[in-house]
Amino acid sequence: MGDGKGRYRGTENRLPRENRLTQWLRRRPKDTEPDDSRRENLLLAAAAAGLPLAPAAYPVSYRCSCERIGCPTPGRHPVSFAWQTQSTTDPAQIQRWAQGQPHANFITATGMVHDVLDVPLEAGRSALERLLERGIDVGPVAESGGEGEEARSLFFTATRGTPEDEDEWWPCELDCHPETMDEHPGLRWHCRGSYVLVPPALLPGDRDHVVAWVRGPEHPLPDPLTLLETLTDACARYAGEHELLDPHEAAWPLHR
Repeated sequence: MGDGKGRYRGTENRLPRENRLTQWLRRRPKDTEPDDSRRENLLLAAAAAGLPLAPAAYPVSYRCSCERIGCPTPGRHPVSFAWQTQSTTDPAQIQRWAQGQPHANFITATGMVHDVLDVPLEAGRSALERLLERGIDVGPVAESGGEGEEARSLFFTATRGTPEDEDEWWPCELDCHPETMDEHPGLRWHCRGSYVLVPPALLPGDRDHVVAWVRGPEHPLPDPLTLLETLTDACARYAGEHELLDPHEAAWPLHR
């Protein structure tokens, strides 16, 4: 995957000027280092929207606060093995956590109220632009900075729950790793038993390695099936343009 600086060299006069929507989608999130009050307000807003939260690890330089040697997901995993039952939308509890653990990231447990469709950042930005231009209702969207496959777009949707027809329900172990399926390259579907980081969150690395909202939690959660076709098309194009993308690379989160 190139650095983007020389990708269009010699084609400047042939490229159309980006419209305002495209420029907006390509902005860097501004909440790189939110102050304590803004961090707390963002967490409370997520909880008020129904997203159950629990404390997570955080980066210490390029290491993880859990101090586990070789932690496979530094700064991206819950701190408690009981995170599923611990997750809550109770504002008093979230304030206690936020104030008592000022550096902690937070995860939101999926499959209770919401699912998350998780795609490569470039594919997600392209898909979001197409969805908005077509007038499709898109819910909250976050971006996870980083390099390569670590850079992701997170589309928050209503949960599918457990349909009466079990053939229509995928267990989370499959949903988190569907890049092994040719028809869903690079797409991860977080549902029951999974989690994602909720903004604002810091990741190991540079200052732009953050998780931040592009569209906040005030947007209603859509049915995931209304977004799925556009997201899978964008992922297929992304995989075709990036031949070095490993279709079998393990997706995070990984269970501790």
